[in-house]
Amino acid sequence: MSAADRSEMIRACIEKALAPIELDIIDESHLHAGHSGHGGAGHFKVRIVSEKFDGETPIARHRRVYAAVDSLMPQEIHALSIEAITPNELG
Repeated sequence: MSAADRSEMIRACIEKALAPIELDIIDESHLHAGHSGHGGAGHFKVRIVSEKFDGETPIARHRRVYAAVDSLMPQEIHALSIEAITPNELG
């Protein structure tokens, strides 16, 4: 599967679960070339702005994101870096 396909799968899962106002997905797999143990799955960085994060701790926000993409791990996503903020935290 291509990195673009994986990114679109991630986008679909996050949009469905978190209705983000902003969503950036960056494929960082090229930074991990030769990294053993990933079985072809990708490394991604996501920045999500969602009202659903209001009143939640950073850990709770990350859990929401991981729950949203659970079906893609570990086959399509090997590693995921998350920035999860509310619209009020935009600076």
